[in-house]
Amino acid sequence: MKYPIIAYGDPVLRRAATNIEPDEYPHIKELVENMFETMYAARGVGLAAPQVGLSMRLFVIDATPFDDDEPELKDFKKVFINAKVLEETGEEWSFNEGCLSIPDIREDVYRKPVVRLSYYDENWKHHEETFKGLAARVIQHEYDHIEGKLFTDKLSPLRKRLIQKKLTDISKGIVNVEYKMKFPAAKKGR
Repeated sequence: MKYPIIAYGDPVLRRAATNIEPDEYPHIKELVENMFETMYAARGVGLAAPQVGLSMRLFVIDATPFDDDEPELKDFKKVFINAKVLEETGEEWSFNEGCLSIPDIREDVYRKPVVRLSYYDENWKHHEETFKGLAARVIQHEYDHIEGKLFTDKLSPLRKRLIQKKLTDISKGIVNVEYKMKFPAAKKGR
């Protein structure tokens, strides 16, 4: 089942998500499957639960599209539940990022190249792993979502001002997308 993706401006994208427990969400695998389906339909490489309106610490990633640049990303498909960043290291580097909740806006964002993470997978198996390069970047981007942050928060005040009208238009539904979205400030009856 494909969910509508929540657009910029919705409060759920600004809320720090809560941890989930195995007994609280017995259908986690179905949710994960639906999130992957939603992400693929929108041609994304990551999707966090807040982006589908669920304020829970869950995100999915499939970084396979980057395997031309980093061959180790072939079949890099993972589920992260209750993730916690333990450490980010290295010299920050720039990469042009976009977001399914903020369509048609791409900006250069600086992030550290290495991230160490504690998380559970969809089988509630605990992992503590270190990721680098584009895998780390995608993880950091999705992790920001469960912390209530967006990639636009990392932009300079000038860049933010320059894209403000586009952001406002997105929240109103004045954007052309090929996937289903929910717009917080869209006029009813459109």
